[in-house]
Amino acid sequence: MSNQSSIPVVVNGACGKMGREVIKAVSGASDMTLIGAIDNNPDYIGQDVGEVAGCGPVEIPVLNDLQATLVLATQEKTQGVMVDFTHPSCVYDNVRSAIAYGVRPVVGTTGLSPEEIQELADFAEKASTGCLIIPNFSIGMALLQQAAVQASQYFDHVEIIELHHNQKADAPSGTAIQTAQQMAGLGKTYNTPLVEETEKIAGARGSIADDNIRIHSVRLPGFIAHEEVIFGSPGQIYTLRHDTTDRSSFMPGVLLAIRKITQLKSLLYGLEKIL
Repeated sequence: MSNQSSIPVVVNGACGKMGREVIKAVSGASDMTLIGAIDNNPDYIGQDVGEVAGCGPVEIPVLNDLQATLVLATQEKTQGVMVDFTHPSCVYDNVRSAIAYGVRPVVGTTGLSPEEIQELADFAEKASTGCLIIPNFSIGMALLQQAAVQASQYFDHVEIIELHHNQKADAPSGTAIQTAQQMAGLGKTYNTPLVEETEKIAGARGSIADDNIRIHSVRLPGFIAHEEVIFGSPGQIYTLRHDTTDRSSFMPGVLLAIRKITQLKSLLYGLEKIL
């Protein structure tokens, strides 16, 4: 068991690209103790997760039984945290299970619907258990979103382009959806058309988010996570862009979320809520 002053952490999706970075970050954090590593990839079951992640042995085997690991987390003196980087198809059940066991979820997996997020918020509220759903853990991305909200007060035309690796399962990205949500609700409708548009190929003009904000998704090998918010007005273009060149850039945000969630008793959405 971890010592009383240390935060016990379970990593779900531990052998994926993001999961491995979380294993390394948590293992190196003096105020956290890695107590469990979950992954469904049969190639890694039973292996030392530190060896899989490339940070050396940590004496924690990769398991594929989330429920048993959550039970283990409840036996710790300090309330445990589950970090989830899995798949949109299972993230809702993962988060609900963690809350049910009293383990606080820090969720980086995107793809949850607004209805699912509301259901989890209600469940976390009833359980008085903190939950953080964070589409993007990059502090730079949070700053871009703040700048986009500021700029949207002065521009009436805006489109978002998000670019990710081709193993990302959902589109648009949770980050792009969140950016659009933050710019929406300011009492305006963006992108009033000047002509009647015709899409010769369906989807050519992207998807439409709240307040008529268009989002375009690109999926190609070589990208990690990138976003552009492009504002236009007569005579000028204003572009905000954030590029992730290494997944380690997300780790300060992940560690911050693990520390902050211990103070919460309900669900919060977005990194900016804890900065």
